[in-house]
Amino acid sequence: MGNRPGNGCRIAVQRHNPDFAALVPVRDTACRKLPPSVKIYCVGGAIRDCLLKEPSGDRDFVVVGARIEDMVGAGFTPVGKDFPVFLHPSTHEEYALARTERKSSKGYKGFTFNVDPSVTLEDDLSRRDLTINAIALDESGQLIDPFRGIDDLHAKTFRHVSPAFQEDPVRLLRLARFAARWPDFVIADQTQMLCQSMVASGEADALVAERIWQEIGKGLEAKTPSRMMRVLEDTGVWAAITKGAGRVQRKALDHLDRAAEENLPSEGRYALLIHNAGVDCFEPALFKAPKSHQALASLLTQSFLTRDSLIDALDHITAASPELIFNWITATDILRKPERFELLLGCLRVANYLSQDHANTLQGLAQWVVGEAAGNAVAAAAAAWHAREAKGPIGDGPGHAGSIAEVVRLARIEHLRQSPLFS
Repeated sequence: MGNRPGNGCRIAVQRHNPDFAALVPVRDTACRKLPPSVKIYCVGGAIRDCLLKEPSGDRDFVVVGARIEDMVGAGFTPVGKDFPVFLHPSTHEEYALARTERKSSKGYKGFTFNVDPSVTLEDDLSRRDLTINAIALDESGQLIDPFRGIDDLHAKTFRHVSPAFQEDPVRLLRLARFAARWPDFVIADQTQMLCQSMVASGEADALVAERIWQEIGKGLEAKTPSRMMRVLEDTGVWAAITKGAGRVQRKALDHLDRAAEENLPSEGRYALLIHNAGVDCFEPALFKAPKSHQALASLLTQSFLTRDSLIDALDHITAASPELIFNWITATDILRKPERFELLLGCLRVANYLSQDHANTLQGLAQWVVGEAAGNAVAAAAAAWHAREAKGPIGDGPGHAGSIAEVVRLARIEHLRQSPLFS
């Protein structure tokens, strides 16, 4: 059992603690319109982060003892599709009615909810995933910690609140994502076994691509993405969501962590993951990552296949073909998306496919392709083409030597040739 009840443990008044002052629920105009018996609590991640001395994210509130009509009557706007969540009329923060839930079918949507006013705060907290996320702060500034989440924060332990953890497969992904954010935390043995049991029972098969990416994308942006991958593998989730892919090589995980250390954006980390871990093992579309992420991953793989000829050209630049360099640079769509070119260089460097010197050389050469001087050279060549074309058609087709597209391409290559590196 992950559940270690603490008899409704209440800990120290926090109202005057500057770290908690901004989290204490306030009876503002809208909240004062609710029945006097209604209680409001700040819950979840904001409390956890504050206890960890980390910046708190958005505040989430639980309302105990209220009905839907009470919330609407006080001016709150209902927004929840699956259960009653309301937006505050002024702050637009989320206020959810305390609820319990019952599993009705497989998957993360297979629940029925009870939001009766008799549902208690502890009832609501007991349905949460981890003890560290089941801590509340009341209106007097007291912390309420019925499942000893604060003890687990001190012990740096991820522990499920109750066996109900196994009813929502998204929690498998969230646990792995939390492990990437706090890599020095350990997973309680009972929680690890419960995760493995969930995978064995087929719960992970109910995960859909959008939710998989939502959690894995956040994990890739965390401090230590490799920890997320190892948790996914050790619990069996990785094999389930990739339809049987094997363990990710240590080298690939090192690349992910190095990318995190160098603050490579999410697109770069995804590209490194797919290139190193998945391109030959599973279909990347299983993740439903954004198109920009998929495009960079594809580009990284293509660049890997041509890196030997590129490095040889850079090492013998005076004898190299400017057209080869030009084709490599423009394959990144650098004219429209220069940030993708920079990201690709970052990925190649992190993966040890390019040295820093090679990357610097390519950055310098790229300016001879897309810089202002290159633009002037293209404009001159285009003007000359239009002058010739006015005297009569020179040729047809986008690849024809006389087409404007080819004239522009040749003008950029010729300008690149004028780089001091080629002389």
